[in-house]
Amino acid sequence: QVQLVESGGGLVQAGESLRLSCTASGTGSIFSMSTMCWYRQSAGKQRELVAAITRGGNTNYADSVEGRFTISRDNTKNTVYLQMNSLKPEDTAVYYCNTQILVQTYWGQGTQVTVSS
Repeated sequence: QVQLVESGGGLVQAGESLRLSCTASGTGSIFSMSTMCWYRQSAGKQRELVAAITRGGNTNYADSVEGRFTISRDNTKNTVYLQMNSLKPEDTAVYYCNTQILVQTYWGQGTQVTVSS
């Protein structure tokens, strides 16, 4: 059974940084071959893609976080990270880890990030 577990959320002030982690279990070696994504959802809004990293390490970002957030992965630990710098109040949301393995989509339980002004 594939599970994704996020951690690292919290309450910070604008301009500060946080690093989110997402560790996958039950994937075996498939993790290293999977594109991993971070999504976020704030109150009253649709879930949006924040960042993605392919198995080859190629990355892409939402325009709103480009230059401030960095996604990375450690395949030896089955973990994907999201380094978030220069946080803004509008970054406040629940952040979710996501991947698709074969035809099945998996989500973590989410971790809350709150940025105060």
